[in-house]
Amino acid sequence: MRKYIITAIMGLFINSSQAQTLYPNFSKMHFGCDGNSITAGNQWSKTVVDLLGFATHHNVAVGSATWACYPDTQEFTSDDFAGISGGWLPTDDKTELQMRHNNVSKVHIQKFISEVESGEYPAPDVFVFSMGTNDGNLGSASEALKGKSLENVDVNTMAGGARWSIQTIQEKYPDCRIFVCTPIQTGSVEHNELNLEKIEILRQICQALSVQMIDCYSNSGITEKFEEPSGEGRYLRDGLHPDVDGQQLMGRYIAKEIRNNYY
Repeated sequence: MRKYIITAIMGLFINSSQAQTLYPNFSKMHFGCDGNSITAGNQWSKTVVDLLGFATHHNVAVGSATWACYPDTQEFTSDDFAGISGGWLPTDDKTELQMRHNNVSKVHIQKFISEVESGEYPAPDVFVFSMGTNDGNLGSASEALKGKSLENVDVNTMAGGARWSIQTIQEKYPDCRIFVCTPIQTGSVEHNELNLEKIEILRQICQALSVQMIDCYSNSGITEKFEEPSGEGRYLRDGLHPDVDGQQLMGRYIAKEIRNNYY
């Protein structure tokens, strides 16, 4: 009996130790993310960083951003780089328009890498993309995934821009764990139908690049049924952007997915 009890206790100890290794110590890790207005600043990503206890939070998201580039999008390192703007109101200002056309994931990632290389931030251990809501030129996953190199990828489509940004992080930081969040449901049925088309393309990109997709559309807790197309609902303040409760709801779900799928 005594031997049985000792064996059982040892089994519990081993199982407890094994369970602890399932959940990494995020306090020694660095978090990076990119996205649009739903990600910019301290929204869902701050909840993730706070819950999991990441050492740093490096967020290059800007409102109105897209995966896809524009024909005149500048390289972040170009001598005449105009900057990045999240503006969206009508304007004829050429500089402002150029800055808006630089508000794409490719430029955000170039900026992210530059800030790491300058020593402003450490290299990321976890990186999360969360964008697509603003994209119009979707392209196709099959076309975007042709070849091993990024040299001939059409970054002027959502599919091509997504592949370029994800694969660039993979190449630059091979030990970084990458996650891609789908767009959330909005208050608009039509917008959601388009989001589903985007999600299918992103799913194929993620599968091909072997990165984890986080299904915020289906599992975050935000549903069109309780939101208004252009007004305040349960979690969206205007039919599109989460309020504080919505941001925290998203953050809790994304944190859980990162924790449970890190390995």
